[in-house]
Amino acid sequence: VQLQAFGGGLVQPGGSLRLSCAASGIIFTIYTISWYRQAPGKERELVARITSGGNTNYADSVKGRFTISRDNAKSTVFLQMNSLKPEDTAVYYCKAEQFGMEYWGKGTQVTVSS
Repeated sequence: VQLQAFGGGLVQPGGSLRLSCAASGIIFTIYTISWYRQAPGKERELVARITSGGNTNYADSVKGRFTISRDNAKSTVFLQMNSLKPEDTAVYYCKAEQFGMEYWGKGTQVTVSS
């Protein structure tokens, strides 16, 4: 099983980034996929989640700014991040979970700074 997150980078406040999480080795369509983030000195927190059926939920801090979506044909989940703020700076991780199993990908750094 492999999850690969990419798309991070340096962006100015108010800017946008699109993260991608590509999965292999799992039956992607049945998995719930989540994005988490961890800022320096802070605990890892849930950012957004999308179920196999396409239901989504978001952390209050990102509602209205971030959108999670999935392309089952490409076994990929996206996180569109708009109106980025300095407090969004963190390492972003994706996780796949189902049937009590979970798999994590390596993170991708997002830095929001002027």
